[in-house]
Amino acid sequence: MSRGRTALAVGPLAFLLLLFVVPLGRVLTVGLLDAEGGPLTPLLDVVADPRLREAAWFTLWQAVASTGLTLAVGLPVAAVLSRLEFRGRRVVEAAVMVPFVLPTVVVGAAFVALLGALPSGLVPQRGVLPILLAHAFFNVAVVVRTVGGLWQHLDPAPALAARGLGAGPLRAFLVATLPRLRPAVAAAAVVVLLFTMTSFGVVLVLGGSGAATLEVEIHRATVRFLDLGTAAALSVVQLVAVVATLGVYARLRRRAGSERLRRATAARRRPRSAGERTAVAAALAVLGLLHGAPLAALVLRSLRVGDGWGLAHYRTLDAPTRAAVLSVAPLEALWNSITIAAAATAVAVLLGLAAAVAAASGSRLGRFADGALMLPLGTSAVTLGLGLLLTFRTGPLAGRGAVLLVPLAQALIATPFVVRTVLPVLRDIDDRLREAVATLGAAPRRVRREVDLPIVSRATLVAAGFAFAISVGEFGATVFVARATSPTVPVAIERALGLPGAVNLGRALALSVLLALLTGVVVLLVDRVRVGALGRF
Repeated sequence: MSRGRTALAVGPLAFLLLLFVVPLGRVLTVGLLDAEGGPLTPLLDVVADPRLREAAWFTLWQAVASTGLTLAVGLPVAAVLSRLEFRGRRVVEAAVMVPFVLPTVVVGAAFVALLGALPSGLVPQRGVLPILLAHAFFNVAVVVRTVGGLWQHLDPAPALAARGLGAGPLRAFLVATLPRLRPAVAAAAVVVLLFTMTSFGVVLVLGGSGAATLEVEIHRATVRFLDLGTAAALSVVQLVAVVATLGVYARLRRRAGSERLRRATAARRRPRSAGERTAVAAALAVLGLLHGAPLAALVLRSLRVGDGWGLAHYRTLDAPTRAAVLSVAPLEALWNSITIAAAATAVAVLLGLAAAVAAASGSRLGRFADGALMLPLGTSAVTLGLGLLLTFRTGPLAGRGAVLLVPLAQALIATPFVVRTVLPVLRDIDDRLREAVATLGAAPRRVRREVDLPIVSRATLVAAGFAFAISVGEFGATVFVARATSPTVPVAIERALGLPGAVNLGRALALSVLLALLTGVVVLLVDRVRVGALGRF
């Protein structure tokens, strides 16, 4: 049985080789080698281009600025949610996670709606500030989950002792609490830095013509100029930056120390002073502005028709626009997204379950598959999309068969979430349950059916929900491989936002609301199925 479980890793590894390793190797080959100019010519051309150097610099400094803003907002919120107990805390904690699961183009559309509703000139609708705000909107959840997850379990005794010796609240925090939180803060900062360096949909929608990251330039070089050599060279630069960032994160994880921890409910208490009550109110106000305002503006502006209100923008979703860049009806794009995401979910669950079972067996091949399948998460989706485009220009997945490439690309990104959701559950199954059923005369197949299947089935449902939510909103890789006649919803939203006129904007916002609702419903269903920490990634 162990040998059979180990063999299950072959399929996921073959899928990874075909859809990840070969395309990534193709990007490296095209980006570093050139038949006409010689080795490294594309990369040297990128380094010599002032515009592309500016894009590289903008990628770095906007990521640093976004990380600083996210920490500035997230750390106080993490403090309130992890140390203080108040009415509605669980609802607020769940609401913090909502933006993190929204598709990037929906977030971009939400900030377009919000900033467009403000007085003219107060805040630009495109540029650096909207990008920084949108990144903070997305990534506050990372800080709250990473730092708050540790903070709520820290023993408060050292901080109380510092207060007893005369230190003020700030001094006690700096001396007794911050040193113990530093590994979590650093890890959260690196993760946010990685996410903002590889943020594509947000920058593409909100950046305008004057703010372009490496990923936006990769997209422009591919779609607008058909310069695949430059796009591949930029992907190499991006890949080096991502690998370096992941290396820093790995070092931080290894250096993280152990702390004396307590149950979260024991560490939290009711606010006792006016300052603590003010902190709770301030945290809720910040979250309301940062998270609530863009989503509310998205819904309200989708209902705004001229000087009145109505569903006119929603009624036009069943008709294609006259513009060539959006030749299908938006509702058709929504149906495309649902069917493609369903196919991607089926592939991801099948491969993820096989890899999880193999890894749970403890074999070397299974453990290798577990680690290898995480690699796509550390690679830019834009780089993956470009690699797939370069690799499958010919062959069974090219031409008319390219429709298969979209769900396969989305499954590549969703499969790691399936593995990480199911594998801990498989490892936690008590062998004594299997032995008890076996001693009653049950065959190995019946043992798996009676013991493993009921336990794993719920985790599989959670994994399928996560995979569907990820696939239906995926944009970075999909925009490279989706056919012009079969766009998904994120692609259709981005195209509609790029068209002039109030009608196209209204369509984009209405379609964004529908996609946000679809994603939200799936996440809520997953949360109902999940028990305890089951399914947390």
